[in-house]
Amino acid sequence: MPIVKEVILQLSFTLIPFVFFHLYYRDKATNYSRRFILGTSTLCLFLAMSFSASVVEGIIFDIRYVVLFFALVFGGIKIGLIVMAEFIAYRMYLGGEGALAGILIVIYNFFLSIPIANLYRQHRGAMVTLVVGIFFSIEPLILTYLFFPDYVMEHFLFHISVIPVQNCLGTCLLLTLFKKSAEEKSVFLQHAQNEKMTTMSHVAASLAHEVRNPLTTVKGFLTLIKETPDDTAKISQYITICLHEVQRTESILSEYLSISKPITARSERVNVSEQLVLIREVMIPFANMNNVELMLYKPDTPLYVTANPDAFKQVLVNFIKNAIEACSDTQFGRVTLTLHSVDTDIILEIEDNGIGMDQEQIKRLGSIYFSTKTSGTGLGLTYSYRVIHLMGGQIAVNSKPNAGTTFILTLPRQAETAG
Repeated sequence: MPIVKEVILQLSFTLIPFVFFHLYYRDKATNYSRRFILGTSTLCLFLAMSFSASVVEGIIFDIRYVVLFFALVFGGIKIGLIVMAEFIAYRMYLGGEGALAGILIVIYNFFLSIPIANLYRQHRGAMVTLVVGIFFSIEPLILTYLFFPDYVMEHFLFHISVIPVQNCLGTCLLLTLFKKSAEEKSVFLQHAQNEKMTTMSHVAASLAHEVRNPLTTVKGFLTLIKETPDDTAKISQYITICLHEVQRTESILSEYLSISKPITARSERVNVSEQLVLIREVMIPFANMNNVELMLYKPDTPLYVTANPDAFKQVLVNFIKNAIEACSDTQFGRVTLTLHSVDTDIILEIEDNGIGMDQEQIKRLGSIYFSTKTSGTGLGLTYSYRVIHLMGGQIAVNSKPNAGTTFILTLPRQAETAG
């Protein structure tokens, strides 16, 4: 029974990279890094070696081969070498009769694992994972027998059960679960980026149409200036109008560029009132193109939150764009943005008079790949939900079919005097 507990403990250590991946990268807009692989592999290795399985003092068995192979596959040779060096140092510290043999076996096994790791990267199927697991079950057992034949035969049952179970199951568990999680994260990030690019292309198309209006105005007044070069008063008036149109166009384009730029990992004080005004300016051309009126009601005093400004802008664009599209086929379509504060919270209501949703659709909002649009992936809302929750906020939805929808975003308010 103690052996079973030791095996279960070792197998639980193999889940450390998988668990930490979900905890650390759940709300991040990046996938795992080599530092993460090194850190989790190191923790996993030290815990496994500290609480290893053994029947004779000084000769220990753990999931070192699993950890080394994991570091090689997902971190590369450099990370693998660092993990192997950590193993050697810690094994020498632990000492015992099997220290030298264990170190030699690991070094041999490491270099043998390099081509196997390359093969695994090319064919990451379940069968390949199983074959790798079986290999790490048999090969260390054979090498251990070469160093300690009498010891292996004396404890034969232990070696044909514990070592294969630890290495085979450990390899299958760690590689399968981590690979699946990393691939899903990669697909999500790719689709989220594609969703953002699609949103920006739609907004850009409407902006291009809208920018033609002030350019036409400027062109017209420049023509008038050319025709009446001696009328100083009119020329001054025309130039003032032209400058106003150019500045308005420049402001809209600048804000569009700030929204479309890549999202960086930072957090700062954001004026929600100011952001809403700027985003509304950017989205008005898109609303006009869809025959939708876009209205904004906000208090005169600024309201602040702590957020990533780039991510927060993208969230506002996602919600407003969805609201506009929801009522694009509605006569007298209207989207209303209402901002106010209640106690220590900021409330932003995004209301449309569009097609609405039923209760089943509302429950699935924010779920990956769910969308009420036939051509949508749902990743825009999934991303938006994650950002709001990461800010410590909440999202409530009120909607009925053919009666419009209201998204209620509740965000923790930052004091105005905060630095």
